[in-house]
Amino acid sequence: MWLISLRDLQYRYRRFLIAIAVTALVFGIAVAIDGIKQTLQREPADLVASFDADTWVVRQGSSGLFTTNAVLPASVVAALRETPGVRSAEPVVTGRTTLITGKRENVNLLGYDLRSNGPEIVEGRAARSAREVVIGDGVDAAIGDRLTTTSGVFQVVGRADGARYNGGAPTMFLTVKGAQRVSVDGLPLIMGVAVQGQPETLPKGTSLATDAEAVDDLRLTIKSATATIDFVALLTWLIAAGVIGAIVYLTAIERSRDFAVLRATGSPKRIVVGGLMIQSLIVALVAAVLAVPLAFVLRIGMPLPVTLSGGSMIRIVIVGIVVGVLASLAAVRRAITTDPALAFGGV
Repeated sequence: MWLISLRDLQYRYRRFLIAIAVTALVFGIAVAIDGIKQTLQREPADLVASFDADTWVVRQGSSGLFTTNAVLPASVVAALRETPGVRSAEPVVTGRTTLITGKRENVNLLGYDLRSNGPEIVEGRAARSAREVVIGDGVDAAIGDRLTTTSGVFQVVGRADGARYNGGAPTMFLTVKGAQRVSVDGLPLIMGVAVQGQPETLPKGTSLATDAEAVDDLRLTIKSATATIDFVALLTWLIAAGVIGAIVYLTAIERSRDFAVLRATGSPKRIVVGGLMIQSLIVALVAAVLAVPLAFVLRIGMPLPVTLSGGSMIRIVIVGIVVGVLASLAAVRRAITTDPALAFGGV
């Protein structure tokens, strides 16, 4: 069975090389797309974890503070700092704006004192005045540059690590007062408080939210995007199966007389079935292996960061096996229904 399959691969090697190349490209695209999904899923967890908060105080009935318009009076911060069980309480103000300098794009705004915790500042310093900002990954600017946005002009004083969310949008960090000026017309309002410790009591009208709830709240904004990515990935697997299936089925048609001879001589069906499945699996697995380095190349041109992990590599091999088996089914059916009379020149 192995020998027959390998000999046929050698005889029709050009056809199978084309199938491997096309399938590897499709698999590579699928891996890159899956990497974008992993990035979108990971960003909310990374952002929330960077604040090193034990709990979050939000408006009662809200599950998070990064995507809500529910506000609290800034006075709750002072009340929390006096509450037993609280080691620190830092206000957070959220918002959105559009960057006009350079490439026009939407960015997140976060009012927060990065001198306490939050995303690590890898260059420069934290913002100290309402017109200063620290930029996260994805904002094309250098320290000292002036950024024009629909919310005003800001000077870049630092750069933070990561800090993307809302579907990979970059983030600009302002002071709390600077974010209040942009998001709530300068009113003494906040969206929540990052708390270290466990408050024994809560200010009226507030409730606690865990890190997990804050992450789930952030992921709601990308729910439809990740579902779309899953659907596109499924389509790529089907395309790959179609490419391999077409090549193997064409081979089965050309080998009809070979299969008739095998059936006429009493060869078990596993010889015929196994041979075609082996060919399909070889094409799929070779393409899956080639897809890994190809995905690293493809991610260079992707508009969003692409996360490629060991799990992605294992997943593509497993998918390659499944695709290989499914792709061979039509050819297998063709082979096992071949009339043995063909071996003797029959029709």
